[in-house]
Amino acid sequence: MIFIRYLPSKFIPLKKLILFFLLIGIIACSNEESDLTVIGSVKGLKKGTLFLKKIQDTAVVTVDSIQINGDDSFVLTSRLDEPEIFFLVLDKNDSDEGRITFFGNKGITEINTTLKNFAFDAKISGSPQQSVLQEYNQMVARFNNKNLDIIEENFNAIINKDSTKILETDLQYKSLLKSKYLYTINFALNNKTSQVSPYLAVKEINDAQLKYLDTIYVSLPDSIAISKYGKKLKSLIEKRRKLENE
Repeated sequence: MIFIRYLPSKFIPLKKLILFFLLIGIIACSNEESDLTVIGSVKGLKKGTLFLKKIQDTAVVTVDSIQINGDDSFVLTSRLDEPEIFFLVLDKNDSDEGRITFFGNKGITEINTTLKNFAFDAKISGSPQQSVLQEYNQMVARFNNKNLDIIEENFNAIINKDSTKILETDLQYKSLLKSKYLYTINFALNNKTSQVSPYLAVKEINDAQLKYLDTIYVSLPDSIAISKYGKKLKSLIEKRRKLENE
């Protein structure tokens, strides 16, 4: 594999230069068809370290890293057996760290963001699984924003000792949480042919009623059921069922 760490961009547009060398690298290592290549830039970043990480067993491990020194573009690579969640982590050498979560698959994933709002400004394009995950995240962001509004209302109600409003916001929170869970369940069922389905079940609603988790699992096609997150969902259901039967 040809690893590209520092790419001059004075005379040739950066993206074209990156893609040119990437094509050379891909041709040179065509036998490594499962490789994930992450390219992109962090606008405003002059110095720091970017890490490509993933969860292995129960630990977060670094699979690649790059030192940034002047040029905010980067290329990171990883071997992978199947689509899975990766993290692009920024260490800016000032005790401040950011993390971008994305679904990686073989081929090229492009991530462009800014130093100021590393995770929030991230624009990600790449795997089909990432597109599904982004669709989910966009909707969940609405739930999260509404939740912040409820928290603010509840806080003001406590300060004002408004017991009626406190009870009202408590009911609103429970209703919102229920809506979020139901949305996640339906989303997982509607996207059962994607590895994102069992991933969301395990990450977002692992404490949901067992019947819902089981419904998601039995709906998965075999190719997804035997995937990394399909197996995790099966294990979660078995552990939950064992606890309930004790």
